[in-house]
Amino acid sequence: MERYTGQGASPGIAVGPAAELADEGQAAVKKHVDDIDAEEKRFWEAQSIAAAQIEKIRDKALKSAGEHEAGIFDAHRMLLMDEAFTREILDTVRREAVNAEYAAALACDKFSAVFSGMDDEYMRERAADVRDVAGRLIKVLGCGGEEQNIPEVPSIIIADDLSPSQTIQLERKNVLAFVTRRGSSNSHTAILARTMGIPAVVDAGVPAGAGGRMAVVDGSRGSIVLDPDEETLEKAERLKQAAEDRRRELSEYKSLPAVTRSGKKIRVMANIGSLSDIDAAIQNGAEGIGLFRSEFLYLEGRTCPSEEEQFLAYREAARRMDGKKVIIRTMDIGADKQADYLEMDREENPALGCRAVRISLTREDIFRTQLRALYRASVYGNIAVMVPMIISVWEVKRVREIMGEVRKEMEKEDIPFRNMELGIMVETPAAALTADDLAAESDFFSIGTNDLTQYTLALDRQNAKLERFYDPYHPAVMRLLKMTCDAAHKAGIWVGICGELAADVKMTEKLIGMGIDEMSAATGMILEIKKAICESR
Repeated sequence: MERYTGQGASPGIAVGPAAELADEGQAAVKKHVDDIDAEEKRFWEAQSIAAAQIEKIRDKALKSAGEHEAGIFDAHRMLLMDEAFTREILDTVRREAVNAEYAAALACDKFSAVFSGMDDEYMRERAADVRDVAGRLIKVLGCGGEEQNIPEVPSIIIADDLSPSQTIQLERKNVLAFVTRRGSSNSHTAILARTMGIPAVVDAGVPAGAGGRMAVVDGSRGSIVLDPDEETLEKAERLKQAAEDRRRELSEYKSLPAVTRSGKKIRVMANIGSLSDIDAAIQNGAEGIGLFRSEFLYLEGRTCPSEEEQFLAYREAARRMDGKKVIIRTMDIGADKQADYLEMDREENPALGCRAVRISLTREDIFRTQLRALYRASVYGNIAVMVPMIISVWEVKRVREIMGEVRKEMEKEDIPFRNMELGIMVETPAAALTADDLAAESDFFSIGTNDLTQYTLALDRQNAKLERFYDPYHPAVMRLLKMTCDAAHKAGIWVGICGELAADVKMTEKLIGMGIDEMSAATGMILEIKKAICESR
């Protein structure tokens, strides 16, 4: 019997034979081409074939996993057909006289590197989507894109990594669990696994050659046992039953309001990083969107998103939430999320540099475009605006002035809009310590505990060497949270929390005691949070 560990990505217990899935990557060998026009034609044909394949996979995802998961492949098709991605490939073909698959591999490296270098784990995992799309295109260019053989009997799938395309093409009845040696719990593959109810462990140290051996996988604890003994098998069966009971228990909270035993109502909202996350938020009983990361619109192309592009995205979110509040964070660009086309100066310490609201107030043309799109979308639902990285009252006042100027412009142009609430993110000690002054200028607060902890402790939370020093429960952080809540309520505004602490169910009762009115977290944690609230005093 051999035991291995990884990161639990989707809860549940699975017992069965392991099946090793080989890496489907297609080598992109550099070749010189003489006929550039013919190579371009070959690219366009391959792109069309790849788009048809993605559409077929989308249809399967819609039937087997739902609209949200199908949306992943809508995003894949958009990336495949993206003007910037296409231009990058064709420019390389023309400039270097090389084959299209090699040019696609270079484009993949460039685009995925942008996401991989980000601080936000969710955004880092979007690099996997780029690799999935580019890999499909390269495969079509190289060998016509024939699909890989997959297990025909119920098996625990083991692989170095699994793309969303591979995942959705596996027959659900033949998949007992996923185990990958790479990846994270924020990958689309992990999200698909959770939605489909399949146990999954990622970043696991399972050795090669495990195929054919009996295995036990615990997706909650992140453990894998190969060649289990009778005692381990019996324990796995008991855990499977307990997991089933837990799923049934949580499902009861989907349509229930989150109310403590003493009668205090807490709104439970969802954090989303793209439109494809909305259906999962609805399916898990979210009462609205507490954090819509609008920066995905700024990071997908080589130029700033137009007013029309942003309007369509915000309108879609508002419509799909059907009157529930959608809080859209204005562009949080800078630090780990760089957009080359903004041509920002190189900074020695970008985490403390020109980012978020500082870009909005120094590049007002970009900010005004976003506000116009938001105001246009406001008539289609219940949209609120939230500004990140506020540290001073004058910043909030200037944002309000610009919003007023944009409204006057739109009135002159006879463009309909609704007034929107303006909230700020409290994610610096400066904001927390002056929360009473900021509350007088704001309609609501949302505490971003990840950055607040980082800036309060002067500690990079992404630095693995400092993990023992990183303490989100540090007394200083707790005092700043309480101070912010008190200031908000004194001013008569509500306060929410949207960082990792919001998803820590052990903290739920303490946060409620501090005065938190709203909790916003990843879609997979919504039911857990609802249950914790209902069990709080």
